[in-house]
Amino acid sequence: MKCFLFIFLGISQMAWSLTYEEFKDLHQQLQPDPDETWRSIPWKISVIDGQNDAMEQNKLIFIWAMDGHPMACT
Repeated sequence: MKCFLFIFLGISQMAWSLTYEEFKDLHQQLQPDPDETWRSIPWKISVIDGQNDAMEQNKLIFIWAMDGHPMACT
């Protein structure tokens, strides 16, 4: 298995390499638009902070939780 991983990593490095200019261009293209509406939501990282804010404002909390592999959420 380790051998396969090393071969795959080696091939992927040989098959696709970026110049610094290509990287800067790709990085710029992948940045989210500052006007996207999800950026205006005051997200909370801590559940406790969100719970306290919700109690103060008499609002509900929406929690999105998942488990498993991030590429195939269960």
